[in-house]
Order: sequence, then structure tokens, then C-alpha cells
Amino acid sequence: MNIHEVIRRPLVSEKSNIGREEQNLATFAVDPRANKHDIQRAVEALFGVDVVKVRTMRQHRKKRRVGMKIGRRAEWKKAIVELGEGQSIEFFEGV
Repeated sequence: MNIHEVIRRPLVSEKSNIGREEQNLATFAVDPRANKHDIQRAVEALFGVDVVKVRTMRQHRKKRRVGMKIGRRAEWKKAIVELGEGQSIEFFEGV
């Protein structure tokens, strides 16, 4: 799997910002087929940082209703990456 296909987007929320500031964590939405080793290699290659630990979790499908039709959202996978001491990834520089 190509490293550009593994990481889909950074997840920016209140909880991920607290993790980034206090525990040196970065949160990403990743390809559901990627494993922890793929995610670690992709983050190290794309951002030039050392990865200490990778935690992953699958987000299940949720039902959504539009009018009388019931549909489902797609499943996706979230990865929480612990970075090495003194390293960080800045998603929004200068904002």
C-alpha cells in the first residue's frame, strides 16, 4: 500500500487538540485496510518524525435518515499516533 493512500486526513477536534498539546499525540483518519506498521511507516515518511506507538480503532457504521429513506455512513478507521519526545506535527501553521 502506498504511503499517500494510508493517511486520509488529520482529525482535528477538541479531544485530539488536548491530546496533541498534553500528550504529544496526533490523530488521523486512515485507510481501513492499513495496519499499525503501515501507519507508522507512512507518518514517519510524510512528516519526518519518530513514532513511539500507534493505536487504532474502527468506527462502526451509523444509521442516518433523510426524509423517509434510511441509509448508513461508511465505516472508517482512526489512528492515534504517539510521537517521540520533543517532536510535533503542525497541521495549521500561522492560523
